[in-house]
Amino acid sequence: MASILESLMSSLGPNVVDPLASRLGESSDTVQRGLQSGAAAMLGGVAEKADQPGFMQQIFSLLSNPATTSTSLSSIASSVSSGAPGGASSAVVDLGNRFLSSIFGSNTSAVSDAISKTSGIAASKAGSLLSMAAPLVLGFLGQHVRDNGLSAEDLAGKLKAEAPSLQRFLPAGFASLLGGASAAAGHVAGGVTNAAERAGGAGKAAVGSATAMAGGTAAAAANTGKRWIWPLIIIAAIIIFLIWFFNRGHAPSPETANPIAPVTSPATTGNEAGSKTTLKLPDGTELNVPENGIENQLVTFIKSDKPVDKTTWFNFDRLVFDTGKSTLQASSQEQLNNVAAILKAYPNVHVKIGGYTDNSGNAAANKKLSSDRAKNVMDALVSAGIDKGRLEAEGYGDQHPVASNDTPEGKAQNRRIALRVTQK
Repeated sequence: MASILESLMSSLGPNVVDPLASRLGESSDTVQRGLQSGAAAMLGGVAEKADQPGFMQQIFSLLSNPATTSTSLSSIASSVSSGAPGGASSAVVDLGNRFLSSIFGSNTSAVSDAISKTSGIAASKAGSLLSMAAPLVLGFLGQHVRDNGLSAEDLAGKLKAEAPSLQRFLPAGFASLLGGASAAAGHVAGGVTNAAERAGGAGKAAVGSATAMAGGTAAAAANTGKRWIWPLIIIAAIIIFLIWFFNRGHAPSPETANPIAPVTSPATTGNEAGSKTTLKLPDGTELNVPENGIENQLVTFIKSDKPVDKTTWFNFDRLVFDTGKSTLQASSQEQLNNVAAILKAYPNVHVKIGGYTDNSGNAAANKKLSSDRAKNVMDALVSAGIDKGRLEAEGYGDQHPVASNDTPEGKAQNRRIALRVTQK
């Protein structure tokens, strides 16, 4: 059984995206990012609240409504393009609004603002996009439940299991938008854990104690009333600052050692990726891409007579990861979708994904981080519809630098994700 996320994202194709883009006056790429971010937020919200008493039954009653059938997706897409939802569409639109309200409640506006920042869609239009996405997601989930004979408990279990895969699509700061005392406790403990990564040796032990205290006191606060949460958070923040202050010179931070930033290929190092141009693919797909970006370089190589080798790599120039982690940020999805479209247009092409870091910090940790990042890029391409047999991934850590590690600029160039064609 295909994953819910993979199936949902594949359903958000041009037949859905283009009418919405036309209606909103935004580019198709921007709307697609917004749809993916909004859809992931809804799935993530359901997964987060699945254990709350009565929540899944409420969601399941919406999914079980006859209006959420396989025709919902096509009827909503067509009604959006005409600007006049009606009939069966109006019923599912109403259900979609109830779906959003059940998941986000008073935080719906904050979620739409986060989607705006992540996707680049105008803030004034993000709310409309989220409202349009809700019936699409609801219709998809309703059909998925029926096709696979899922119960409310089955659906909850699947969504919770897929929660880690949602991270690359979720809008920035999504976890904090769900609120609640438990979220506050998690943020305090998470902040202390990050401080532990910045501290060395004895500092980590001290932070371990602070983590236990912050987690325990925040949990107690959930039982005694929200009014106690902020004082406890402030106390925990003071503890974190003191630990950082006294240990800041003891060890390099894995997070500062390996932040990922958009990187440029060797052909464009030191230059802008260039103005946008239209890249036409053999299957009729047209991509709006930077003229010096990886997309044009990759297609040029594929079409050339140059044979594949082990030295010709093309650097992704618009991939962004969470600092010190392997989690892809939603803003990376445009370029991943473009590369996936290229691979679909050239079905005989196989590629390898390489991950690299600078030489700061622990070499073994760098190797693992680079490997995890490369694998996540590969997994994202698989999720976009590329056969896994055409892909491979490997992390090289601080090996094969393309610039000097003696300067911040050089280190930034060495932190990269690259792609090599292994078969034409």
